[in-house]
Amino acid sequence: MRYALIRKMDISNGEGVGISLFVQGCHFHCKGCFNQETWDFDGGKEWNKEIENKFFELARQPHIKRISFLGGEPLADENVGTVKDLIYKLKEEMPQKRIWVYTGYLWEDIMNVYSNKDKTAYVPNLERFAAAVGSDVIVDGRFQFANQDINHMKTVWAGSTNQRTIDVKKSLINGNVTLF
Repeated sequence: MRYALIRKMDISNGEGVGISLFVQGCHFHCKGCFNQETWDFDGGKEWNKEIENKFFELARQPHIKRISFLGGEPLADENVGTVKDLIYKLKEEMPQKRIWVYTGYLWEDIMNVYSNKDKTAYVPNLERFAAAVGSDVIVDGRFQFANQDINHMKTVWAGSTNQRTIDVKKSLINGNVTLF
């Protein structure tokens, strides 16, 4: 995996004070994306053990309450294995910290074994599923320029009104999308 940026102190990509990992690479290329420099999977910097150790040092700080993954697309096939592993390592070591994932994928597509109309021959990405269920909050859906919410009057954590801020645990318990 490659990454674009680690924000050491972030108050804009989730509730409370956190850190954010902006992964490199995205297939969606949403019109009006605020982070187009993260689209190229070959851009950014190589993620390695040294960077991971620094990332965990930042996350361990007592004032950090949240870790956010965004990008780029953290759940893209090229990124999701590393992101999933990071989520589970963070949860094991720091279960009190909330994990937020921003993704262009829809909750229903991540969770649903049969997402096509005839309910046949669809194989879900199990790493994407595992990353999602290991998270606390998912902001799902592609950014839609025509539905952007510049002043965040309708959305607090999303960029456009079609995106949802989902409470993962409650959604899994309830069996349907439960907003955060």
